Amino acid sequence: MVGQITLKSHRFRAEREQSWRELETILKAIEGRGMKSLSDDQIVALPRLYRSTLSSLSVARATSLDQGVVVYLESLSARAYYILYGSQVSLGKRISTFFLRDWPLAAKALWKETAISAALTLLAAVLAFILVKNNPDWFYTFMPDSMAEGRTPAASAETLRETLYHEGGSDGLGIFASFLFSHNSKVAMFAFALGFAFCIPTAILLLYNGFILGSFIAIFSEKNLGFEVGGWLIIHGATEIFAIILAGAAGMHIGKAVAFPGELTRTESASKAGGTASLLMAGVVIMLFFAGLLEGFGRQLITNDLLRYGIGLGTLSIWMLYFYGPRRIEGEP
Repeated sequence: MVGQITLKSHRFRAEREQSWRELETILKAIEGRGMKSLSDDQIVALPRLYRSTLSSLSVARATSLDQGVVVYLESLSARAYYILYGSQVSLGKRISTFFLRDWPLAAKALWKETAISAALTLLAAVLAFILVKNNPDWFYTFMPDSMAEGRTPAASAETLRETLYHEGGSDGLGIFASFLFSHNSKVAMFAFALGFAFCIPTAILLLYNGFILGSFIAIFSEKNLGFEVGGWLIIHGATEIFAIILAGAAGMHIGKAVAFPGELTRTESASKAGGTASLLMAGVVIMLFFAGLLEGFGRQLITNDLLRYGIGLGTLSIWMLYFYGPRRIEGEP
């Protein structure tokens, strides 16, 4: 019996192997040098050889031929399918598509979640600002000791001013800025990652970050340094805080899909929502990197308040135009 199967497999291969080898030669040429390396005859023959190989695979499976033949034909068919129907896009094209279409469209699609995320952050910041202004003890409730580093309601106006302009306190400010960036990066990542829990952890993190922001501004404002601290924050915060808000929006999008899956299962709904959310989150990582550059260089080199505001507001305007401005979608007239 085994001998009969082996003989049948040998005859089957002998009758059709020529076309398989021809297809394999074409595939190797495309994989090595691209479609331009093919002759006109090879281009015309490619679909026919692919269909012939699929037919051979079907017969091989149905007649229980040698498993080695089946595996070979499966691999050959998969390679041909990818060449014919798969995405033949270069790395450069993929990157440009991400920046020109995928990322901004993902942000635009989640504008409702972004608005809610921004509202939670703003609400918490305003509430913390009011509470700390009226009772400085609230500052110690909102601000972690590791982030305060002497910037407390008890600090003098001169001490706080020094931290904004590097006058005798540049090392401390640099450490604080690095810690603040690390903190905000973690908040962004967790706001996205924990969104699946019906948005609740994401909302809590956004509120928490807003409380810290509002209480920090309040202690400077109390010493008549509100305008100055605004400039110190906005030069990098316009990008950094916006990135956290977008990360929160991505987390909320997944959380909403889990909470209200519709006709899908919760897993299927979350998986479907994860495509857009992941695209947005990939962009958030880029924004955080850019914010780190602004924080590391722009904040230290630029000490003029108006220039700080100009850079921060200009950066925010560019982000808003990039994400929400009109754009032509590929394929539209």
